Amino acid sequence: MAGQQKLELTWIGKDQRPRLEPRILLEDPARSYHAKQRVTDNDLFDNRLIKGDNLLALKALEAEFAGKVKCVFIDPPYNTGSAFTHYDDGLEHSIWLGLMRDRLEIIRRLLSDDGSLWITIDDNEAHYLKVLCDEVFGRANFLTTVIWEKKYAPKADSKFLSSSHDFVLVCAKDLNRLALNRLQKTDKQTSRYTNRDNDPRGPWKAGDTLRNEVRDYAVFPVKLPSGREVLPSAGTSWRYTKEKFAELISENRIWFGVDGNARPAIKRFISEVTETIPATTVWRYDEVGHNDEAKKESKVLFGDGVFGTPKPERLMERILWLATNPGDLVLDSFAGSGTTGAVAHKMGRRWIMVELGEHCHTHIVPRLQKVIDGQDPGGVTQATGWQGGGGFRYYELAPTLLATDRWGNLVINPEYDAAMLAGAMCKLEGFTYAPSEVLWWQQGRSSERDFIYVTTQTLSAEQLAALSDEVGADRSLLVCCGAYRGVTAGQAAERWPNLTIKKIPKMVKDRCEWGHDDYSLNVANLPMAQKQVDAPSAQDDLFAGGKT
Repeated sequence: MAGQQKLELTWIGKDQRPRLEPRILLEDPARSYHAKQRVTDNDLFDNRLIKGDNLLALKALEAEFAGKVKCVFIDPPYNTGSAFTHYDDGLEHSIWLGLMRDRLEIIRRLLSDDGSLWITIDDNEAHYLKVLCDEVFGRANFLTTVIWEKKYAPKADSKFLSSSHDFVLVCAKDLNRLALNRLQKTDKQTSRYTNRDNDPRGPWKAGDTLRNEVRDYAVFPVKLPSGREVLPSAGTSWRYTKEKFAELISENRIWFGVDGNARPAIKRFISEVTETIPATTVWRYDEVGHNDEAKKESKVLFGDGVFGTPKPERLMERILWLATNPGDLVLDSFAGSGTTGAVAHKMGRRWIMVELGEHCHTHIVPRLQKVIDGQDPGGVTQATGWQGGGGFRYYELAPTLLATDRWGNLVINPEYDAAMLAGAMCKLEGFTYAPSEVLWWQQGRSSERDFIYVTTQTLSAEQLAALSDEVGADRSLLVCCGAYRGVTAGQAAERWPNLTIKKIPKMVKDRCEWGHDDYSLNVANLPMAQKQVDAPSAQDDLFAGGKT
């Protein structure tokens, strides 16, 4: 019997996956920003803005936020092909797909079981991206493709057809657990309800009383107030039995027109229908904004420094309204000019944004400061009733944990102090960094009885014995040290069963791509592929230590 096959998208280098280093995040208090006082009891202060490569940032967030993000919105580079002069077409698309796949896999792990992913994209990669989403999320968890009308007029110089829309691909972590909110009815929709006969039950609109199939029991004449009798038209029948029709007429729920001579219609009262409706898959520019609206919003915020490809705040408001509730966590790893965070903040959602470019400082930070200070009157401010408040914390990715010394050996990066090293080792080993204020050797924990201790010192047998005694028989401790002496590995395991002793950096040197700081989706800036060379022989016992 042939092996199990599956439908999948293939591309050049699909099997090549980066070995990402789980970096720690370093807060810069000088760039973090908070309101000077609370505006409401629901103000949110622990939002995060992260500057750095977004693939590394996603990996950095994974340990703390896996399964906790309710909604991810991303607006990735559309891969239009205009900047890829150094790559043939097949390789260009392959690189883009590979980089997107790596991000989508982490995003899926970050999403809560009832969470969803929303991606804006255009024709260049939309259909490939949809198949890629099927692979990562499962085809059964693909919800829909939304059409967003991004332009309100055709471009006269278009060669073929004038593009007036982008797509929004929507995926669920688990479609069976997803629950989207509904939209409030607009004035235009409620204006269809009138009260032409002064019915005491209030405004109503006429509905069809016919079904588009013939059911013999529902084919009968109905006598109009004018005295005329009518039958269902050919190929149809009434929606109601004869008895039910008579009941509806007696309750004044059937409308026969002003003169009592029109074909019967059911009266649907506004008081008896829900105040909300489901969103459709076509979003008109007058409902959620368009590109020109977004650029005008950007100009008000940034003056001449208008961001190149902003999204309108109303578009983001629609997505967050459908996908989240107040207090939910929203993530955008392609933050751009910061629209996602700005709108999430105004709507009372917690948020995390990631941006590599310098506009993180020139656009996002000042924009968020205006939102927090209540000095951003545009976008959805009025619609949300936003008056300011809350704050965010600014982070940058730590440098790589292992650097290369002048002899070509991997060593602990001298930029790391003891706390940074302990935090990094906790991430690498699956521990939560939580230094104890009482027990010096408790720097992190994976359970109530399992802990980690990190030092670049060389520990003696006597020190290990004392450490084992302090830990006690009912707890276990992973000891990450520069080296140990006076005992072999086998003897250590036998003498101190509550300790697991490993040498750093030897224990982690082969796990990640150390020193790789850029997994950018800007394909034009990627270096050309180099020929693979054999790795130098390891000199595990010659590693130098970093700061303690």
